[in-house]
Amino acid sequence: MDYIFLANWLKPCTDGKVLGATEFFRTFSVRKKIKTAKLWISALGIYSARINGEKISYVLAPGWTAYEHRVQYQEYDVTALLKEENLLSVTVAAGWRMPYGFNGVTPVKTWGTPELAGDEYAMIAALLIAFEDGEEELLISDESWNTRETKFRFCNLYQGDVYDETFEGQINGVRILNHPKKILVPQEGEIIAEQESFSPVSVIRTPKGETVLDFGQNLTGYLSFSLTVPKGKTILIEHAEVLDKDGNFYRENYRSAKARILYTGDGKPHTWKPEFTFYGFRYVRLTEFYGEVRPENFKAIVVHSDMERTGFFECSDEKINQLYHNIIWGQKGNFLDVPTDCPQRDERLGWTGDAQVFARCAAYNFNVNRFFRKWLTDMSLEQMKDGRIVQIVPRLDWVSPACGWSDAAVIIPWQMYLLYGDRELLARQYVTVKRWIDYMYEKGEEYIRRNHFGDWLAQDTDPDDCGGGTDKSFLAYAYRAYSTELFIRMSEILGIARDSLVSYEEKCRQTKEKIRSDYFRGGMTVLPTQTAHVLILSFSLCEEDKKQAHADRLAAMIRENGNRLTTGFLGTPYLLHVLTAYGYTELAYALLFQTECPSWLYSVERGATTMWEHWDGIRKDGSMCGADMNSFNHYAYGAVGDWLYGTVGGISPDEERPGFEHIRFAPKPTERLRFAKASLKTKYGTVACEWHWTDDGVRYAFTVPNGVTATAEIGDEKIVLGAGVHTFCR
Repeated sequence: MDYIFLANWLKPCTDGKVLGATEFFRTFSVRKKIKTAKLWISALGIYSARINGEKISYVLAPGWTAYEHRVQYQEYDVTALLKEENLLSVTVAAGWRMPYGFNGVTPVKTWGTPELAGDEYAMIAALLIAFEDGEEELLISDESWNTRETKFRFCNLYQGDVYDETFEGQINGVRILNHPKKILVPQEGEIIAEQESFSPVSVIRTPKGETVLDFGQNLTGYLSFSLTVPKGKTILIEHAEVLDKDGNFYRENYRSAKARILYTGDGKPHTWKPEFTFYGFRYVRLTEFYGEVRPENFKAIVVHSDMERTGFFECSDEKINQLYHNIIWGQKGNFLDVPTDCPQRDERLGWTGDAQVFARCAAYNFNVNRFFRKWLTDMSLEQMKDGRIVQIVPRLDWVSPACGWSDAAVIIPWQMYLLYGDRELLARQYVTVKRWIDYMYEKGEEYIRRNHFGDWLAQDTDPDDCGGGTDKSFLAYAYRAYSTELFIRMSEILGIARDSLVSYEEKCRQTKEKIRSDYFRGGMTVLPTQTAHVLILSFSLCEEDKKQAHADRLAAMIRENGNRLTTGFLGTPYLLHVLTAYGYTELAYALLFQTECPSWLYSVERGATTMWEHWDGIRKDGSMCGADMNSFNHYAYGAVGDWLYGTVGGISPDEERPGFEHIRFAPKPTERLRFAKASLKTKYGTVACEWHWTDDGVRYAFTVPNGVTATAEIGDEKIVLGAGVHTFCR
């Protein structure tokens, strides 16, 4: 039994609104020998739980869900922490539920009760103590608890922390809320945890005279410091991702997010760090500070969902290795319970489009099956009555279904099936997928002609047009066809009756016919963009005998543009795959190695340690492409990582036997590299592939774990492999 359902929701019994954090606490005695003690706890907000001063809760618990529908609770074994006299303390702050958000838009609705406003908070807890004599004692959150305001005088996800060591809060009572407990669900997603830390690599004195600490890595987390601040004096610390072209602290791209720490000292030494927010940063400015700046007193602590690292890639080119590093850190920085678009500015939201283009790469890098399961559950809960999939999960007050974004409902479960063989996830998400497919056809042209986001941030049109130059209605048709085909394949895998799929096959055929009628002449598309050609090939939208001609035209367009891409969020993930599939592997490598903007290595050459939102986030002259929307930790273009694994590294799943039950090795060596190697931990064991140039040709090594089979494709040769390590020289 989950005893938390016997407990009560509590809110602070105070006059007026509390902008900081409130501690809920109670004391209790234990007079007998304990066998086990378990604590169940959750909050409407973010909580930090302690027993006898020792923190027991996860970072930013209970996580971010579709709060109207469900709130996770956690279970902790606290047996070893109990003494004869005990203090159970739960400090709570508003967390993701606050009156600040993307462009001033608040996350959707309130907590669902007139007793608790959207920016207030509450907690619920139950502690069960089982004694060795067989008796049990249950302590629940009720009127016996007390509260007091804490030294966190203000804490906000976007604005940061105001902390006062001199503050002493008065003890107040609690108020029991008549808030539903049926929304409580056990922890489903990965917990958020502290992962690693960085010390400053340098202390910078900028041309403006600012004191700035450089941690050498753009990261998501928070600053920890050990300082003695004079009593009543306040230090101000601010965060930034980059320096401007003159070497000064730059934070205009944070928009309205202040992302700062105001810490008031009491004259005593303290080690301090935030507990109810996170920051995206590489640099911190000591805007107001007392005493000598000692780098050893500061650490940047990295936090993200506690995913197991599964994939590794390395090659002989250090710029490509840095790109891969940036892809990994883009994922670390944005897989924080939900797949956020960026971790620093006044946004940090679960944009569906960003997640779907990166999902395959994400599943190579880390085991994200549980992470996406949790998020997809919220997507299903947030799906509108008419079948619409919202563009942000958990959603905001505005809903804008869009091609390539809402299609995350289909594409992400499919990628989890391919990479993990998770058939059950397909079954669980099937109704959500079907309702989205039905919505697109029921709305017809109304959906097709709406203002979709398009090929976001493509470089083939006016820079002020973020939607790119590819016709948005074409993109809507293209994704409708692709999602429908995936839906049909899912249905076949799940054993859905063939009769029920005939109408969808016909709808998909008609969609492709509409594309060819509106956007083709003589079997070739009239659309002039790289992205259009990429999706036509990747989604099989043209006749079979016209595919190579489209690939040839795409290659010509790239070459005419100086071996540079022009694709945005929707075209880029498929670009190199399409070139490889149609005989242009060396052109794909030319794009990979390109350093002129737009390219992946353009940011690498400018010192990037994560992926950028814009291809030209920092221009050649050192100026910024803009402040309104210019994140330097945005993982979407990192989708190229799955080409590094699958084509350079040579490891791909087999759709007929997914989850690497059968492995397809198909590395494509290039003389641009001396070697490349990739490995992937699967449920069967570690799969690995590497190749090296030697005097005799290319030496290949393929590692196949026990219980699976593999096929190695070397040139036109196909070799069936069993378990073991296999080497060849060709």
